[in-house]
Amino acid sequence: MMAFKECSKLTGILPHILSKRNFISLAYPRRSLLPCSTCTTQSVHVPSSNVTFSRGTLLRSYSSASDTEINISREQLKQLLASRTGVVIDVREPWELREYGIIPGTVNIPLGQVDLALQLNPEKFKEKYGGDKPSHSDNIVFSCLAGIRSKKALDTAVSLGYSKVQHYPGGFEDWAKNEVLPTKH
Repeated sequence: MMAFKECSKLTGILPHILSKRNFISLAYPRRSLLPCSTCTTQSVHVPSSNVTFSRGTLLRSYSSASDTEINISREQLKQLLASRTGVVIDVREPWELREYGIIPGTVNIPLGQVDLALQLNPEKFKEKYGGDKPSHSDNIVFSCLAGIRSKKALDTAVSLGYSKVQHYPGGFEDWAKNEVLPTKH
């Protein structure tokens, strides 16, 4: 009985530990996990990825993209903002934007709201966040203060079926060191 309790504890925390390392857990399935029409009925397919979880499989890495494919440099971010060929979402809290500043042209969606925000209809999204909701095929770049929360937001977007997602690992700290910031009034 004691071994069962210890095993249950490990099973409960293992998905949380591994989620920090680019894994999706079937112990906490999202609405975006769908039955796969090309697989057996015992499988679940993650949209916009090449991963199928079979019965009995607890965890599997869902991203084969290298860091060079998901990371975007400051220069690339500047080009994307200037050309308006994508949506840049800053996942910091509103008080952080007031305290430290913003990257001009970004839409603020705090990390804790990203999951629900990306599932809103376009009208509600624009009303709540003041920008156009990205489609599943739009270029999306996530930013935060230092690149940690933006990576989590990227993982959330991928799990919701967004396919062209990147993050700015330097975050606002890198931007502030290298760019002229607007002055506060």
